[in-house]
Amino acid sequence: MSAKEFESLLVENVDFLKPFAFTLTRDIETAKDLTQETLYRALANREKYHVGTNVKGWMYTIMRNIFINNYRRKARQNVIFDNTPNDFLIDYNQSTVTNLAESRIKLKEIESAVERLPETFKLPFVLYFEGYKYNEISDYLSEPLGTIKSRIHFARKLLKSELTRH
Repeated sequence: MSAKEFESLLVENVDFLKPFAFTLTRDIETAKDLTQETLYRALANREKYHVGTNVKGWMYTIMRNIFINNYRRKARQNVIFDNTPNDFLIDYNQSTVTNLAESRIKLKEIESAVERLPETFKLPFVLYFEGYKYNEISDYLSEPLGTIKSRIHFARKLLKSELTRH
């Protein structure tokens, strides 16, 4: 097959490549570039084409391989290695200023909410908050363990609902 015949064969079948290129790339401009690259590679590898071979399939294969190679190349390029030493973080003085007034206001809100709890819930909750275990509170108040657990649970629920309203 002469070079002219081969070129005309490629030009006749180039319209079939465009939709496939768009399917691969999902971008019109990139699809045009992919089609041009496919035609260039087909022309450059004319000696690898055997007469009688399905030219569309041959060109589709070239296009698919170009797309896959480009995709892999871009994936490798997106990997960034940071080999810089992070020594500056050691000497970096992070000085944050806490807003003590805001913290004190929140603490006062919590304390007043605890004071407003019903006495049956307040005493078990305060003891638990101070670090006593459930069974120690149960023994101290002479109440069943389950009752103490449920009172502390309800105290937490009441406090949560009270504090989320403010």
